[in-house]
Amino acid sequence: MSEAPRNVQGMSFFTTADPTGDVLWSDPELRTAHLEARAAEALAGGVDEEDAFCPPDWTPAEAEDYVDALLDVEGTARAARALCAQQDAAFHATLVHAAAAPDAWVGPDPTLDPAWRDPRGRSVGDVRADRRDLAVRAAAADVGARVHLTDNQVRSRAYRAKVLSTRTPITWEACLAGSVSEQNMAITAQIAASLPDDAPEVWAVFDDAISEPATRLAPGRFRQRARTARERAHPESLTERHQRAATGRRVDVEAHFDGMAFVSAYVPAADAYSVDQHLADLADHLAAAPGETRTRAQLRADAFVDLLTRSPETNPDASAGTPAATVHITIPALALLGHSDEPAILDGYGPIDLDTAKQLAAGARSWTRVLTHPFTGTVVDVERRSYRVPADLRRLLTVRHPTCVFPGCTRRAKNCDMGHRKRWADGGTTSEENLAPLCEPHHHVKDETLWQLLRTLDGLRWISPSGYETDIDPPPF
Repeated sequence: MSEAPRNVQGMSFFTTADPTGDVLWSDPELRTAHLEARAAEALAGGVDEEDAFCPPDWTPAEAEDYVDALLDVEGTARAARALCAQQDAAFHATLVHAAAAPDAWVGPDPTLDPAWRDPRGRSVGDVRADRRDLAVRAAAADVGARVHLTDNQVRSRAYRAKVLSTRTPITWEACLAGSVSEQNMAITAQIAASLPDDAPEVWAVFDDAISEPATRLAPGRFRQRARTARERAHPESLTERHQRAATGRRVDVEAHFDGMAFVSAYVPAADAYSVDQHLADLADHLAAAPGETRTRAQLRADAFVDLLTRSPETNPDASAGTPAATVHITIPALALLGHSDEPAILDGYGPIDLDTAKQLAAGARSWTRVLTHPFTGTVVDVERRSYRVPADLRRLLTVRHPTCVFPGCTRRAKNCDMGHRKRWADGGTTSEENLAPLCEPHHHVKDETLWQLLRTLDGLRWISPSGYETDIDPPPF
């Protein structure tokens, strides 16, 4: 009734007595139509759905082989992994080409004119280096706009391809073949990039140690193996590396759902575990109090916040009842009066519940009133005749555009420049219709590359150097 499985384009299929013969199993469209028809028969006639997808005279082993071939999970995963690596390589190639031929992104090279003099006093070499850097930024932003990634994500993935191809070529070949998961690709690139820049012999030792584990270990196990390989290959002592790494300590905040956020700190490991133990001790102490119902996790979180915001040791103003930090919240007036359930907006985060907003508003020492249209939310335009953006106009624009208006950028507007859409030097005015928040890197991209920011009837629109058009991102709420 059946023969040994045969391979058709990487898939194994059995030859059966079905009148459609081999064509059914080798043609994806016919195969899909057959499966849909059998499923419909099963639902209409009460046939067991598990039996509906294979001829009834197949043995369980034959049916299992067929389904395994049809649902080639490993093949699908391998193809997806290979495409991921190829996309990284394409990003890298695009940025390398932009650096090599920047004119397409930033315009003609002015240094080629013998009479040219840089108004900023830069040398020819410095100007050309700046042009290459700006061309790479512009190209990354162009690619990002087309594939719906930020320019930083495009550059990050291009850098990943660069690191993997130059520092771990054996592993990179496995990545291009689809044998390495994207998580393991990222782990490899992150750790390989931390190796000394001038030590290719160290890269080779690391590559040789992790190329095989990268193809078979799950990410958690692989990270442990790769970190061990790095320690063995690294020529510097751990003491030297720790002293250098400690200069990068920082604290980050990442917005999450339902009015919550993550706070993470990159600090020396000894300090991190000391903090962890201190929070555990405080949670134990608080848990012993009569009537305490909070979980250990909740107690640790509450103690963490109290220590940083209300403790006299860490907040000298706490004893005087003065808040140590200022937050900016937009609360619809009708909601504040109880006539609307529209959420409040926490600057830099997004919607928060009204109860929390009202508590914060109750303790506010001052208010800034912003009048908006009750239906469209538009703000009255205020003409300004000086280059410097007045505080009230900055507040207005920050409310309208909570983040940098460059595609994909999430930098908070309060930390951005108020960039002139038409540059002040070119006759642009300091007005609401000509201003928008731009972070410093994207401000340079707008002013010094061929990216354009236009105002249309529907709002602001970007045009990339290659002609791709996209509206600014909507507010995140």
